[in-house]
Amino acid sequence: MESPAAPVAEPTQRTQQQAVPQQAEPDSTVRQTEPVPEPGPARFPATRHYRGVLRFPVIRQLIRFTGVGIVCTATSLALYALLRPWLGPQLANAAALIITSVMNTALNRRLTFKITDQRRAARDHLKGLVLILVALVITGGSLGVLHWLRPDATVADELLTTTLSGFLATAARFTLLRHWIFRRARHR
Repeated sequence: MESPAAPVAEPTQRTQQQAVPQQAEPDSTVRQTEPVPEPGPARFPATRHYRGVLRFPVIRQLIRFTGVGIVCTATSLALYALLRPWLGPQLANAAALIITSVMNTALNRRLTFKITDQRRAARDHLKGLVLILVALVITGGSLGVLHWLRPDATVADELLTTTLSGFLATAARFTLLRHWIFRRARHR
Protein backbone atom coordinates (compact mmCIF):
# COMPACT_ATOMS: atom_id res chain seq x y z
CA MET A 1 0.00 0.00 0.00
CA GLU A 2 1.42 3.36 -0.98
CA SER A 3 1.87 6.16 1.51
CA PRO A 4 -0.08 9.34 0.73
CA ALA A 5 2.96 11.42 1.59
CA ALA A 6 5.21 12.41 -1.27
CA PRO A 7 8.71 10.88 -1.24
CA VAL A 8 11.41 13.06 0.22
CA ALA A 9 13.41 14.65 -2.56
CA GLU A 10 17.17 14.82 -2.45
CA PRO A 11 18.69 18.29 -2.42
CA THR A 12 18.82 19.48 -6.00
CA GLN A 13 21.76 20.96 -7.77
CA ARG A 14 21.42 24.54 -8.92
CA THR A 15 23.23 25.78 -11.95
CA GLN A 16 24.84 29.14 -11.93
CA GLN A 17 26.70 30.93 -14.62
CA GLN A 18 30.08 32.22 -13.64
CA ALA A 19 32.43 34.14 -15.83
CA VAL A 20 35.66 32.20 -16.39
CA PRO A 21 38.17 33.64 -18.83
CA GLN A 22 39.39 31.23 -21.48
CA GLN A 23 42.19 31.72 -23.91
CA ALA A 24 40.18 31.23 -27.09
CA GLU A 25 37.17 33.35 -26.20
CA PRO A 26 37.55 35.65 -23.21
CA ASP A 27 33.79 36.45 -23.01
CA SER A 28 32.52 32.85 -22.88
CA THR A 29 31.14 31.31 -19.72
CA VAL A 30 31.36 27.88 -18.14
CA ARG A 31 28.55 26.36 -16.09
CA GLN A 32 29.35 25.17 -12.59
CA THR A 33 27.02 23.53 -10.12
CA GLU A 34 26.59 24.35 -6.42
CA PRO A 35 24.59 22.32 -3.92
CA VAL A 36 21.49 23.95 -2.48
CA PRO A 37 22.02 24.70 1.21
CA GLU A 38 20.13 22.52 3.66
CA PRO A 39 17.11 24.22 5.24
CA GLY A 40 17.72 25.47 8.79
CA PRO A 41 15.46 24.92 11.76
CA ALA A 42 11.79 25.60 11.19
CA ARG A 43 10.87 29.21 11.86
CA PHE A 44 7.40 30.23 12.83
CA PRO A 45 5.86 33.31 11.25
CA ALA A 46 5.72 36.49 13.28
CA THR A 47 1.92 36.36 13.28
CA ARG A 48 -0.29 33.36 13.76
CA HIS A 49 -2.76 32.44 11.10
CA TYR A 50 -6.05 31.32 12.55
CA ARG A 51 -8.69 29.23 10.82
CA GLY A 52 -12.45 29.32 10.96
CA VAL A 53 -14.14 31.97 13.04
CA LEU A 54 -10.94 32.54 15.03
CA ARG A 55 -9.48 34.35 12.02
CA PHE A 56 -11.57 37.36 13.07
CA PRO A 57 -9.84 39.37 15.82
CA VAL A 58 -13.17 40.38 17.37
CA ILE A 59 -14.03 36.70 18.02
CA ARG A 60 -10.68 36.03 19.69
CA GLN A 61 -11.09 39.19 21.77
CA LEU A 62 -14.63 38.23 22.79
CA ILE A 63 -13.40 34.84 23.99
CA ARG A 64 -10.62 36.40 26.07
CA PHE A 65 -12.99 39.17 27.26
CA THR A 66 -15.46 36.51 28.41
CA GLY A 67 -12.78 34.79 30.48
CA VAL A 68 -11.81 38.07 32.13
CA GLY A 69 -15.50 38.87 32.63
CA ILE A 70 -16.20 35.59 34.41
CA VAL A 71 -13.40 36.24 36.89
CA CYS A 72 -14.44 39.87 37.44
CA THR A 73 -18.15 39.05 37.74
CA ALA A 74 -17.51 36.37 40.36
CA THR A 75 -15.29 38.80 42.28
CA SER A 76 -17.87 41.59 42.00
CA LEU A 77 -20.72 39.38 43.21
CA ALA A 78 -18.65 38.16 46.14
CA LEU A 79 -17.69 41.72 47.09
CA TYR A 80 -21.32 42.87 46.77
CA ALA A 81 -22.59 40.05 48.98
CA LEU A 82 -19.82 40.76 51.50
CA LEU A 83 -20.34 44.54 51.61
CA ARG A 84 -24.16 44.60 51.31
CA PRO A 85 -24.96 44.16 55.04
CA TRP A 86 -22.75 47.13 56.01
CA LEU A 87 -23.15 49.54 53.10
CA GLY A 88 -26.60 48.87 51.67
CA PRO A 89 -27.34 47.87 48.07
CA GLN A 90 -26.28 51.03 46.20
CA LEU A 91 -22.97 51.64 48.01
CA ALA A 92 -22.09 47.94 48.00
CA ASN A 93 -22.76 47.86 44.25
CA ALA A 94 -20.63 50.97 43.70
CA ALA A 95 -17.72 49.66 45.81
CA ALA A 96 -17.76 46.25 44.12
CA LEU A 97 -17.89 47.84 40.66
CA ILE A 98 -15.07 50.27 41.32
CA ILE A 99 -12.76 47.62 42.73
CA THR A 100 -13.45 45.09 39.99
CA SER A 101 -13.45 47.67 37.19
CA VAL A 102 -9.86 48.62 37.95
CA MET A 103 -8.95 44.94 37.90
CA ASN A 104 -11.05 44.44 34.74
CA THR A 105 -9.34 47.25 32.83
CA ALA A 106 -5.89 45.93 33.74
CA LEU A 107 -6.77 42.34 32.78
CA ASN A 108 -8.46 43.34 29.51
CA ARG A 109 -5.54 45.56 28.62
CA ARG A 110 -3.10 42.71 29.09
CA LEU A 111 -5.10 39.62 28.09
CA THR A 112 -7.91 40.67 25.76
CA PHE A 113 -6.15 43.35 23.75
CA LYS A 114 -2.55 42.11 24.23
CA ILE A 115 -1.13 45.48 25.32
CA THR A 116 1.94 44.72 27.41
CA ASP A 117 3.82 48.02 27.45
CA GLN A 118 3.17 50.52 30.21
CA ARG A 119 2.83 53.53 27.93
CA ARG A 120 -0.62 55.06 28.21
CA ALA A 121 -1.53 52.74 31.12
CA ALA A 122 -2.56 55.64 33.35
CA ARG A 123 -4.61 57.18 30.53
CA ASP A 124 -6.27 53.82 29.83
CA HIS A 125 -7.26 53.50 33.49
CA LEU A 126 -8.59 57.07 33.56
CA LYS A 127 -10.74 56.28 30.53
CA GLY A 128 -11.77 53.12 32.35
CA LEU A 129 -13.32 55.35 35.01
CA VAL A 130 -15.86 56.43 32.40
CA LEU A 131 -16.74 52.77 31.95
CA ILE A 132 -17.25 52.50 35.70
CA LEU A 133 -19.74 55.36 35.51
CA VAL A 134 -21.58 53.68 32.62
CA ALA A 135 -21.75 50.42 34.57
CA LEU A 136 -22.89 52.25 37.71
CA VAL A 137 -25.70 53.97 35.84
CA ILE A 138 -26.88 50.71 34.29
CA THR A 139 -26.60 48.46 37.36
CA GLY A 140 -27.52 51.13 39.90
CA GLY A 141 -30.50 52.12 37.80
CA SER A 142 -31.66 48.51 37.64
CA LEU A 143 -31.36 48.21 41.43
CA GLY A 144 -33.36 51.41 41.81
CA VAL A 145 -36.09 50.02 39.54
CA LEU A 146 -36.07 46.71 41.46
CA HIS A 147 -36.53 48.47 44.81
CA TRP A 148 -39.21 50.73 43.35
CA LEU A 149 -41.13 47.70 42.04
CA ARG A 150 -40.35 45.42 45.00
CA PRO A 151 -39.31 47.28 48.16
CA ASP A 152 -38.94 43.97 50.01
CA ALA A 153 -36.44 42.49 47.48
CA THR A 154 -33.94 40.01 48.92
CA VAL A 155 -30.18 39.99 48.44
CA ALA A 156 -30.66 37.13 45.95
CA ASP A 157 -33.05 39.34 43.94
CA GLU A 158 -30.50 42.15 44.00
CA LEU A 159 -27.71 39.80 42.88
CA LEU A 160 -29.86 38.51 40.02
CA THR A 161 -30.76 42.06 39.00
CA THR A 162 -27.16 43.29 39.06
CA THR A 163 -26.03 40.20 37.15
CA LEU A 164 -28.63 40.63 34.40
CA SER A 165 -28.05 44.37 34.10
CA GLY A 166 -24.34 43.60 34.22
CA PHE A 167 -24.70 41.80 30.89
CA LEU A 168 -25.84 45.05 29.29
CA ALA A 169 -23.05 46.93 31.04
CA THR A 170 -20.60 44.30 29.79
CA ALA A 171 -21.71 44.72 26.18
CA ALA A 172 -21.26 48.48 26.51
CA ARG A 173 -17.88 47.93 28.19
CA PHE A 174 -16.55 45.67 25.42
CA THR A 175 -17.70 48.07 22.73
CA LEU A 176 -16.09 51.05 24.44
CA LEU A 177 -12.88 49.15 25.23
CA ARG A 178 -12.52 47.95 21.64
CA HIS A 179 -13.48 51.12 19.81
CA TRP A 180 -12.33 53.82 22.21
CA ILE A 181 -9.84 52.91 24.94
CA PHE A 182 -7.86 50.13 23.21
CA ARG A 183 -8.59 51.16 19.65
CA ARG A 184 -4.88 50.88 18.83
CA ALA A 185 -5.01 47.12 19.54
CA ARG A 186 -8.36 46.36 17.96
CA HIS A 187 -6.94 43.87 15.43
CA ARG A 188 -4.94 41.63 17.79
